[in-house]
Amino acid sequence: MLLKDKTAVVYGAGGAIGGAVARAFAREGATVYLAGRTKSRLDTVADDIRAGGGLAHTTELDALHEQAIDQFVDTVVAATGRLDISFNAIGIEDVQQPLSEIALDDFLQPIMIAMCTQFLTTRAATRHMVSRGSGVILAFGGGDESTLPGLGGFKVALDAIEGHRRQWACELGRHGIRFVTLKTGGVPETIPADFPGRGAIVASLEEAALLPGAATLADVGNVAAFVASDQARTITATQVNISCGAMMD
Repeated sequence: MLLKDKTAVVYGAGGAIGGAVARAFAREGATVYLAGRTKSRLDTVADDIRAGGGLAHTTELDALHEQAIDQFVDTVVAATGRLDISFNAIGIEDVQQPLSEIALDDFLQPIMIAMCTQFLTTRAATRHMVSRGSGVILAFGGGDESTLPGLGGFKVALDAIEGHRRQWACELGRHGIRFVTLKTGGVPETIPADFPGRGAIVASLEEAALLPGAATLADVGNVAAFVASDQARTITATQVNISCGAMMD
């Protein structure tokens, strides 16, 4: 069990990515604290974890609220005596339009949400990790130098997450804390069945991959658990590419 006796918090745990990672963490032995805005979705993930013999706790939380985040993390540490892993997978509510047409507020929205939540959750975690001399911060998104037309502020937000990760990593390394971003290029299972053009999107993801198929939710969870484990202790200040080669480094 890669994460035996470790404590992990997962923000956006009611979503597809957050839920997959939370399940994988618990399967590998971590006690998982699930945070998100919709309690029913958190409860579904927690029930799955408990049914498999794992340990999970839920907290209804807005991961953009500074005081709520600090109190949540303080409560986790008070209950367990430690915080080993913090993973943030909340949605950034992007509006995708050409830059020449998009309103300023719509352009800035994903950038502001991404930076606010990533900064606040990272700061809350590292306040406790520094004293222990260890810890892992995981972000989700990432990217490369290429982009596509019509994404509004979405790709800019992903690039901002990477700049945020680099800055934290260089400040936290001396305290034994690692910071890594996971990037997939897209996971077909996260696209709703009734989403317009779903078939074409899935086909494009699979066509872009160098390996058969595209990344799955299970892949995301498995890799996240490995990166969060001590077996990956030398990995920091970087992206981990699980796009099946669709995004070439």
